[in-house]
Amino acid sequence: MGFFYYIKKYLKMSRRQRKSELKSTIWFMPFWYIVGAVGLSAFTYYLDYVVDVSLYLPVGIGFSGQTLQVLLSALVGGVLTLSAFTLNSLLVALTTFSGQFSSKMLVNFVSDRATQHVLGIFNGSFIYVLLNFLYVTHGEEEYVVATPVLSILTAITAAITFIYFINHTATWMQVHNISFNMNAKSKLVQASLEEELKPYHLNKEVQKEDIPSDPDGKVIKTNQSGYLQVADFSRLIKQANRDDVLLRFDVRIGEFVIAGTPLLTYWEHGQVMNPDRYLKAIEIGVKQTEIQDLEYGLIKLAEVAIKALGHNDPLTVTNTIHQIADLLNSIGKSKNFSPYLFDQEKKLRIILNQKDFSYYLHKGFASIREYANQNTTIITALLTMVAQLSKTMNKEAHKDLWEFARQTILGFDNYSLYENDCLHILEPLSVLAKNTGNEKDYLFLLEYMLERVSSKSASKMSSSN
Repeated sequence: MGFFYYIKKYLKMSRRQRKSELKSTIWFMPFWYIVGAVGLSAFTYYLDYVVDVSLYLPVGIGFSGQTLQVLLSALVGGVLTLSAFTLNSLLVALTTFSGQFSSKMLVNFVSDRATQHVLGIFNGSFIYVLLNFLYVTHGEEEYVVATPVLSILTAITAAITFIYFINHTATWMQVHNISFNMNAKSKLVQASLEEELKPYHLNKEVQKEDIPSDPDGKVIKTNQSGYLQVADFSRLIKQANRDDVLLRFDVRIGEFVIAGTPLLTYWEHGQVMNPDRYLKAIEIGVKQTEIQDLEYGLIKLAEVAIKALGHNDPLTVTNTIHQIADLLNSIGKSKNFSPYLFDQEKKLRIILNQKDFSYYLHKGFASIREYANQNTTIITALLTMVAQLSKTMNKEAHKDLWEFARQTILGFDNYSLYENDCLHILEPLSVLAKNTGNEKDYLFLLEYMLERVSSKSASKMSSSN
């Protein structure tokens, strides 16, 4: 019953969502290795018992039936033991990821191609050797070649794969690789989304008067609760073109909605449309996914940094901040921040509910700043990355970068600083002020920081007296 439930669930998904779900499961890749093992076993049987390749090879290569059974029984036990050690290592890795970094990273490790191939090789090797064991007889006159040779090669492959998996797990668990892989995956999501929306973005100004007012629009509500995971924009635009309507998303991709929440507002131009056609192009599920949600990638990286703060691991926090800054740089340079999507006739069809760069900057850094609790080392790392972003990003983002830094400095209210800490914080702040043209505001923050140092000195003098 459960098997058919999952099959039905996958069939209901869109092609992109189904591909993402299958990648995040641990059984899909091993299934194909098992299928390959069955086919290879059948081919081995064909070579030994139909073609009888032993007639064309030297005598010393083959095995008799009884000797081969002993060999295969040993190989079955050996491969099964290696598989057990691999699964145990996998469970240890998943427990470590969940406890030390973030439970959201479990999907990243399970969906990693190397992890899935390793599990597939072990499952396939065990099935292959076991099937070979089934059709070997006890006859002394039986003399086979392909079965023992291929079985031994399979066991050697499994042993080498086990060593590779231990190395792969140890490498993957290193902090710089974890944060880099998460950053790279988020960039792939961004690139995929940009490629999808590229045909519908035009260098065309949209005036406010071109957008109808809300009272004239009709609302399409969700019929289920969950996260807005995927929207098939191509399908929506084609349907909107046929119905001659303008659509506006009232929620963002990745946002949680309750059944009955307004999802879309639309404006008709004469003919009556069927809202169900548009709901079929939108996927709502029980969890957030990275298929079209850039914000989710930032949240996962920020959660790794927050967990590291709880474990008093500043190097992990700093490394994660670097990867978040790189991802923010990629998001900020994206040319697809425009919320307007046009059809082939260059007519406006969809208005997205899209956030600007300041929103992503806040999602990436604000929670780390909050949990850092005035930790000057972490605050300095944050300001250093913000200063670096000001060197690479357009002037449109400079206001947001400076405002984030200014609020970070003002957060030191009622908090005293050591003199060296103040100097380290002011250094990237000075660079940021020059790059963004906020030298006057910097002087105010400089005085503010010096007051914090003075209060520290005063408290030290009073305690010594």
